[in-house]
Amino acid sequence: MTKFNRIIILTGAGISAESGLDTFRDKGGIWEKYDLTQVATPEAFARDPDMVHEFYNLRRGMVKNVHPNPAHKALARLEQEYPGEILLVTQNVDDLHEKAGSKNICHMHGELGKVRCQACREVMMWWDDLDRHTDCPVCEKKGRIRPHIVWFGEIPFDLNKIGQYLENSDLFISIGTSGTVYPAAGFVQAAMDAGAHTVELNREPSDGYSLFEETHYGPATQVVPQYVEKLLKEAYA
Repeated sequence: MTKFNRIIILTGAGISAESGLDTFRDKGGIWEKYDLTQVATPEAFARDPDMVHEFYNLRRGMVKNVHPNPAHKALARLEQEYPGEILLVTQNVDDLHEKAGSKNICHMHGELGKVRCQACREVMMWWDDLDRHTDCPVCEKKGRIRPHIVWFGEIPFDLNKIGQYLENSDLFISIGTSGTVYPAAGFVQAAMDAGAHTVELNREPSDGYSLFEETHYGPATQVVPQYVEKLLKEAYA
């Protein structure tokens, strides 16, 4: 049976939707409720920090009250039990992978539970509300703390690490992502170029579904645990 030695997993908003968090691009998602150019760009923060803080305070409060679902837990189990290297790359800014028990994670779009100071560059865990008057606990500068989120026009985190891992992977799994947002949408091609087997687990085919050698469609809470079970059985067959 097949055994993969180096697995890279990409997750998007679809894996957290069944925990009760809105997706961005689906009908009824966050993009229909807010103009993200007003709350998710560096220019928006410079122009109206109060509005931006209000938006992220709301999102932070939502994330604190949700729990990982069976898909998150299955990926944590895979990391713990699989006899190979696994890197989990998520486009999500929630902490549901961590709550489920995953450890080796790259949050390429940042984390709602962290902030950073624009003065001293310190990154800190933070679940309380923020406003333009909040002092940095490290340098004590006022009003310089921002959400540790990659906004539109900014470069995602950990791209070098992710790129190196893609170059040496033999299995790439994409879960719950629309396949429309770059650079993440290009990861499947990079994995293919490296000779990796490519798998899509999604509620429905993504924009890049034709690039995947293997596809399984349905709710993440069903297809992800099923595929993890398959990988573990093959690994120990």
